[in-house]
Amino acid sequence: MSTHAPSSAGTLSYEQAGVNYDLIDPLKISAQRAAAATAGHLAAHGFSEVKASRGESAYVVDVGPFYIASIVECLGSKALVADEMARLTGKSYYDGIAQDTIAMAVNDLITVGATPLVVQAYWAAGGSDWFGDAPRAQALVAGWKKACDTCQVAWGGGETPALAGIVESGRIDLAASCTGLINPKERLSVGDKLAAGDAIVLLASSGIHANGLSLARKLTERLPQGYLTEIAPGLSYGDALLAPTVLYSPVTEALYKAGITPHYCANITGHGWRKLLRHPGRFTYRIHTVPPVTPVLKFIQQHAQQDDREAYSTLNMGAGFAIFVKADEAARVVEVSKSCGIDAWVAGTVEDGEKQLLIEPLSIRFGDDDLQLR
Repeated sequence: MSTHAPSSAGTLSYEQAGVNYDLIDPLKISAQRAAAATAGHLAAHGFSEVKASRGESAYVVDVGPFYIASIVECLGSKALVADEMARLTGKSYYDGIAQDTIAMAVNDLITVGATPLVVQAYWAAGGSDWFGDAPRAQALVAGWKKACDTCQVAWGGGETPALAGIVESGRIDLAASCTGLINPKERLSVGDKLAAGDAIVLLASSGIHANGLSLARKLTERLPQGYLTEIAPGLSYGDALLAPTVLYSPVTEALYKAGITPHYCANITGHGWRKLLRHPGRFTYRIHTVPPVTPVLKFIQQHAQQDDREAYSTLNMGAGFAIFVKADEAARVVEVSKSCGIDAWVAGTVEDGEKQLLIEPLSIRFGDDDLQLR
């Protein structure tokens, strides 16, 4: 097994890989403020927004008998890994890339208690010739439909522009929007029910998912065999990176059928475990059990020479989704998740007090100033 020792190049941060949230987040906040000023337009149609959904992972509108939730998300740079691995191995990875794209939208939508209903596709290529590679294009279609079937959503349609001069030649920019229903209204989960004493249940990730890929790609410059470096017997770095993102909506739907309504949910994507601080309230989130870290994330942490705090602030580190529930329901949440084929752990508790995340087994603390999304 070839697991090269870390080079002497020093720590590789997400910012060095070209992603600086300190620059991105102020734009997000500015956009949210401008967007909030448009909410009054809904009144002309007899509807209103659920104000508490502002700053959450999906936007919610009250249409009377139920709520409508919506979200748009892009895949990011994971397709670049698929392209390079296709060049190295001759295999197509776009069936998995399709699932990644849908997961970005669906996993955000379900945080507010929504049942995903319709997915739309946005596939913007650097030129029409991208679609001329029939096996690759058909893998994208097949993977997209399979993910829709897993989530039991209708694929409504989409857009396939050829954007030469905007998207690089030979590349594709993938995104998905998703619309869902919160019905009955009691399923709404925007944090108003979160309380001290609640349990934190973490659901397993399959690997890096689709966040942190800029860092993961930059890391190949330090690996003599690049994406083909073995991180476990028979498993290359590239193949491990391309494990499709877990679709968590089967779990949230099964929880509803089991009579469990989460008090809050967080999709652990960009910002890593700092996403556990997303709720605006002043709570301490005390983690006593840390899920096992997937091999590819261990490998990235080791070779990027990141300490635990840096790794957990950037990557999902084995936990792709968090569900906050009443303490006496936590064990049942784990059972339901496992019945859907997704491992889960009762990982911590919610307490009144200072807004902070304490990952006690690793002696890591993240405070309110470590996540500014509002």
